[in-house]
This record gives sequence, C-alpha cells and structure tokens, in this order.
Amino acid sequence: MSLSSIRPEEAPALRMAEPPSSRGARKRFDPLTTVAVVFFLLAVGFASIPAWNAGPATLAGLLLLIGLAGVACLGLFVVRGTAEPASEADPGAEKLIEALSEPAAIAAPDGRVQAANAAWKALLGSTPRLPKNGSSAASLFAALGAARRGETGKASIKTNGAEHEATVSPLGARRFLVRLMGQGGSLALPSAAMEVLTAFSTAGTPPPKVLDAFAAASPFGAALIEGEDPFDAKIIEANAALRAVAHGGETGQAFGELIDAASRADAAQKLAAGHSPLEVRLAHDPTRVAHLYLSKSDGRWVAYLVDVSEQKQIELQLAQSQKMQAIGQLAGGVAHDFNNLLTAIFMQLDVLASRHPVGDPSYEGLNEIRQTSTRAADLVRKLLAFSRKQTVQREILDLGELISEFEVLLRRVLYEDVKLTTDYGRNLPQVRADRGQLETAVMNLAVNARDAVRAQGGGTVRIRTARVSQEQAQAMGYPTAQGDQALIEVSDDGPGIAPEIMEKIFEPFFTTKPVGEGTGLGLATVYGIVKQSDGWISIDSKPGEGAAFRIFLPVHIPSSVVQPAPQPVAPKRPAARDLSGAGRILFVEDEDAVRSVAAKLLRARGYEVMEAASGEEALELAETHAGEIDLMISDVVMPGMQGPDLLKQARQYLGAAPVMFISGYAESEFSDLLEGETNVSFLPKPIDIKTLAERVKQELQKAA
Repeated sequence: MSLSSIRPEEAPALRMAEPPSSRGARKRFDPLTTVAVVFFLLAVGFASIPAWNAGPATLAGLLLLIGLAGVACLGLFVVRGTAEPASEADPGAEKLIEALSEPAAIAAPDGRVQAANAAWKALLGSTPRLPKNGSSAASLFAALGAARRGETGKASIKTNGAEHEATVSPLGARRFLVRLMGQGGSLALPSAAMEVLTAFSTAGTPPPKVLDAFAAASPFGAALIEGEDPFDAKIIEANAALRAVAHGGETGQAFGELIDAASRADAAQKLAAGHSPLEVRLAHDPTRVAHLYLSKSDGRWVAYLVDVSEQKQIELQLAQSQKMQAIGQLAGGVAHDFNNLLTAIFMQLDVLASRHPVGDPSYEGLNEIRQTSTRAADLVRKLLAFSRKQTVQREILDLGELISEFEVLLRRVLYEDVKLTTDYGRNLPQVRADRGQLETAVMNLAVNARDAVRAQGGGTVRIRTARVSQEQAQAMGYPTAQGDQALIEVSDDGPGIAPEIMEKIFEPFFTTKPVGEGTGLGLATVYGIVKQSDGWISIDSKPGEGAAFRIFLPVHIPSSVVQPAPQPVAPKRPAARDLSGAGRILFVEDEDAVRSVAAKLLRARGYEVMEAASGEEALELAETHAGEIDLMISDVVMPGMQGPDLLKQARQYLGAAPVMFISGYAESEFSDLLEGETNVSFLPKPIDIKTLAERVKQELQKAA
C-alpha cells in the first residue's frame, strides 16, 4: 500500500504502532553472544571453588559467595539487554520512509537502525546503527532523549566531511523517525503524504451514537439529542436520572418540552450569547430550578440537566437572612440614637411639668407631648426587638400554661365576628424565653390574623401548640432543626398572602394595611423576638387558603443536677417616694442634651454631680477624686473609651462604689464585658427623671 492510495477520509484511522509479536517478530540467534554467556558462567563457577573449599560457614566464604551471585545477576542482566532482538520494522513504516524524498530512517532507542530509505543508505551507507563517534553521536542521542519525552529533537550528523541537520520524532512505542534536512534546510513531503496529513488534521471527531457509560449511569439527567437547535432537537437516548428529574425524556420527544416555555426562551438567548450553564425551570413544576449544560458535535448534542432547586432555596434563604440582619443592624442603630433623643424629651418634660402643674393652661399640651413620646418609645422598643437588641429576662415557661393564661386577653382583643379556637397538644414541653416577649409575639400574630379574616367579613383564628420531632419540624418549614421543638402555630382562614410579598412581610415598616391602620412593625417584632429566643419562624400560605405562622422554639431540658432548696426571697424594695438624697455622682454621657438636663435635675434633688462628656474625661475626674465618688452613672456606647472599659480602668479609684449603666441597647450586648465586676446595674433608655432619681436613691441605699 502506498501513501498515494490512502484516501483522506480514511486518515483518522491511520495509527503508527510497534508491531506485536503475533505479527512475526522473531528473535535472532547471535553465536558471539551465546559464547560470551557460556564463558561468563564458567568464570563465575571457577571463582566460587575456593569459597566452597573454605566452607560457606566461614564469614569470608559466605561474603565471597554473595558477591559472586551479585556479579552473576548483573552480568546476565547486561547480556540480556544487549542481546535483546530488534523488532522488525512495520511494512507500513517502511513504505512511509520510502515515500520520503529526504534521507530518513527508523531507529530504536539504543540507536539501531530498523529501516532506512534509499536516500539514507546512499548518504550514510548500510550501517546498522546511528553514528556513534564524535559530536554527531552526542547531538543525535540528545535528540533521541527529547523524542522519548514526546518532543521533536534536533541534531547535527557529520558524514563524508559535511554536516547535515536532522530531526528526530517519536513514531509509536520505542521507535523514532530520523530525517535529514534537504537542500535549503527544510523538509519536504510528497504530495500523497501531504494529502494524508491534511486530511488527518482536518478530520473532526465523529458524532456520538449513544450515551457513554458515565453519562448513562450518572446521578444527574443526561440525554443525547439530534438537531441544530437543542430545544427543538429530538431525544435519541436519555438516562433514568433525566426521567426522574424532568418527568420526561422519551425517545423522539422534543428536548425543549421538558423546560418551561418562558424559561426556554430566556435560555435560548443566553445560549446564543455563549453563556454556560443555563439556568432553566422545569415544565412539570416551574418552581424546580435546574442547570443545563450543552455540548455539540456535528448536529448532535449531549445535554446534562442538574436539579439545583434545594441549592437555590438555600441561597435565597441566606440572602434573605443577610438582608434581615443588615436591616436589623440599621434599626438597632436608629433605635439607640432615638432613645437618646427621647430621654432628653422626657427629662425636659419633667422640668416643664414642675413649672406648669395641673390647672395650668399649658398642662394639657405638655401631657399630649408626653403621650406622643411614650408611643414613640414603644416603636423604638419594637425596633430593638426586631434587631434582637432588646433587654430580655428569660425564664422556664410551660408552653400550655403560657397560652392558656394568655388566651383570656386574646379573646378581648379579637372582635365578635372573629372566632378564636385553641388546640393544645399532648406532652407539651417547657421552653426558656422571656414571657413578655413571647406573649407580644403571639399577640401580634393573632392581631394580624384577625385583621386578615375581617377583611373578608369574618372568620376563624386558630392557635395550636405541640411538641414536634426534628423530622416534623423540617417538613413544616424549619430546615435546620436539631432535636425536638416546641411549636406555636397561629393560623387563619383569610385570603392568604400573595407570593410576591412573602419575602417582605418581616421587614420593618412594610405593611399592606391602609395608611394609618398599621405601623409595619408587628411581624418585624415577632421575627426579632423569635430570633432572640434562639428559635425559627416559618410561613405556610397560599392565596385564598389562609395563612399559618409557625414559631419553633428549642425544648428546654431540665438539668439532672439536684438544685438546692430555695431560699426565702426578700421582698422587692418599694419605689422611693422621697426622691431627694445626698452623695457625689460622676455622670458620664456623650449626648449633651441628656447629660446636662439629667445633671441639673439630680442637683435639684440634693446630689452633687460631676459631668463628663467622654470616657477619657471621666477617668481623669475619677483619678482626681479617688475615694470620694459615691456612684458612677455611665452610658455604654460612647466615642473613644466605652463604658465597660472605663469601669475596668476607673475601678481602682471608685473602690466599692456602685456603677449604673444607661443605654439604648440591650444589657446582653455588653454584659459579657463586665465579667467579674460587682455592684453593677443597668437602666435602659429612654428614662425620665423620676425613674432615674428612684434608681439612684436605691443604689446609694444598698451601698450604705
């Protein structure tokens, strides 16, 4: 067969490989090698005679025998390598080099020539090996080393007084093609060989006929489809996973029928723009999301469909959680600053009230301002609850008793056209939470349900409590539940919640009620209370089928440690009626409006007050008046030195004097910074002068 007889379409099947032994590779008998082996073995045998005479039990004899055995093995290994027969050249390879016009030969790794064309023999003779002497040999064997690594090596061969550039390239296993440069320093191939190489380089991979074993057995959907447009292409074969994911995939079905129509149009545009993977929604259930990977080969496509619905749900939950956290931080910051303003307003009202008592024409106006400020303070408390920065007092609560006691108040809140039903499950657990906060959360949910059912002329609000297992909680909307959970469910048979607003209902100030009928903080407060109680809240609602809000709280497991007998508790100290007193107070507050008014009112009640606008200034005053300060009142969050840091540095000057922190944030935000401190109390803002004066007198009386 000549190169000119090879058709271009057959070129992809052409492969050069070392001929196997089944094709007639024969071992040649070399008499010189055989004689050498015989004499070598005789020499080893004669050398071992003295060792045997001395006896192998002696150390010298034993070492000599071991050395001779090693020499014998090494010698046989060398002889075997040099006597390895050269495999005969493939007839196809011989035809290839005969077709080359330049001198060419096929060589073995050790430099033996297996085949050569007439031009090679005319230039170098019929020598069985490549040149072995001089710089030509070094250059040529370096090129053979490069060819062993799969590269094309270059060398210089000197013969008959002239140097020839040569290239060495791999040709199958343990065979190399050596070609000498023609005139002009370039290699030329005959036209037939050029046709073969051109066809081989331009031939593409044939289109797949069936799915490969990996795709057929893969856990994600895979299909082989035929057609120019993958969404109009017909399915030739599909694996079982595709049928499970897309609920289709029969042979002959259009692949696009498995994808939702709107999603299919969007995916077609992204495919034309070169995007991959394509995010699509499945036709049988548009809520299911999948990633589509497409690979084309000559009119056929291999499509991979991976269901990522759970992954997308987790991503949405994470994004929503981060969004709510950011809103909570903003709300907490606003509430803190607003509490400072309300504190200043309340204290100024106290000053004005002393000048305009009951009966004064201005009294009614001042009273209206106080009531409005109180409503504003309630809004701030809700913001703090949403941001999880409200002061909490946790206690062990029985879930059934909590709701049954609270049910009486709930019935008063609901109107006559709204029916309230309760369902108490068996084996109700205990929870550890703030009673007031939990009642507020249930109240807000009940009021929200009441307004929903009244919008359609009345209905039923249902409150259910139960103990649910981890699996039940996960099925009811708590994906990360661990262990048993306490469930409080508030549901209604109202119009339900529209899907487009489902993700917004916990945001502060978002409401669907008319202007003036809601603040938009009810559900936001519930969200913050549940999160601050280490719980979870989920919603189950469809338009026209009502809504169900489910609060999950961790079940409290009582400690098995025997608790000591309860000690008699002293009755709470009654509020001081006489708000006057005596003592030196260090008042630290960065807000001028709060500090100046509070200090003025405390002085009016007999106290000596030293004012400081920062922690650094307060530390200097404490050092100057060491041992003379009876009480320090300090804000928590201030520019520069914070309140807890101030206490740690000023304690050496304060001695055992009590310290009272005031802040718009929750006590839990900084309580861990006061570990080991004694005589420390907390008063949340906003505060009025009556509350402040009562607490000041109580703290000084306890320290006396």
